Amino acid sequence: MSDTPHPLTEERLDRFARHIVLPEVGGAGQAAISRAHVVLVGLGGIGAPALQYLAGAGVGQLTLIDDDKVSASNLQRQTIYTTRDIGHGKAVSARRWLANFDDKLSVAIHDRRITPDNVGALIEGVDLVIDGTDNFATRLAVSDACVAAGVPLLSAAVGRFQGQVGAFAGHRADQPCYRCFVGDAFDAEDCDTCAEDGVLGAMVGWVGTFAAMQAIRLLVSATGGMGDPQFGKLHLMDGLKPGMRMLTIAKDPACSACG
Repeated sequence: MSDTPHPLTEERLDRFARHIVLPEVGGAGQAAISRAHVVLVGLGGIGAPALQYLAGAGVGQLTLIDDDKVSASNLQRQTIYTTRDIGHGKAVSARRWLANFDDKLSVAIHDRRITPDNVGALIEGVDLVIDGTDNFATRLAVSDACVAAGVPLLSAAVGRFQGQVGAFAGHRADQPCYRCFVGDAFDAEDCDTCAEDGVLGAMVGWVGTFAAMQAIRLLVSATGGMGDPQFGKLHLMDGLKPGMRMLTIAKDPACSACG
C-alpha cells in the first residue's frame, strides 16, 4: 500500500464525488480528509465498521492498533473479517482488507498490546485518535497520551443494546478529557465484556459508523464543514428504544491528566 496519502487526482476526485458535492465537505474538506492521519486503537466491534467508513471517506493515512487474533465469534459483528481470517492477527487482516478496498491509502499496523509506555510514540503528530478498546486501563492510557500529545480523542463503547461516542480535547484549557468523565477508579483492567453480556452485531455497527461520522466532522472542522466538532459531548445510543441523547462532560479542575 501507499506510503504517503494520495493526492486528489482526477480518479480520486471521481471516487469522492458524492462528498465533494456536499457544501459541508466540498473540495477543501475532502482534501483535509485525504491529508489526515487517524489512529484506530482496537479493530474489533467498533474499530471494524469505523475503519470501513474512514477508508471509504478517503482518510489518507491510517495507523491500526490491535494485538488480538480473529475468532469465529467476532464474525457476527466485525464485518471486515471472513472465515479465512480466523486465527490470524486482526491488524494484519485489517490491512489486507484495506489493500483490497483502496490501495492508495497509507497504512501502518501495530500488533502489540497498548501500554502507557508505548502509546505516546504511536500517536505523536497524528490528527485524531479513535479508541474502541474494551477495558478502562487501555482507554485511560490512550486518553492520557492524547492529552500529553495535544491530539483529539474520539472514545466509543458498546454493550448489549447500549452505545456511547464522545469527543475529547483535554489538551485544551477549556475542554475535558476522557479521565474527567470516568475518573481514576478504573485504571485496573476490569471491564464488562461482550462475551459475558452479549452484544447485538448491528448495534456495534451503529456505534462504529457514528464514530466514523464524528471523526469526519472533526477532520473537516477547519474548513467550516459540519459545524461544532462537539468536544466534551457524549452521545448515548439506545438500540432498544431506539434513540439517542447527548450529555455535556465538564472539565475536572482536579483531573490528574488535564487539570
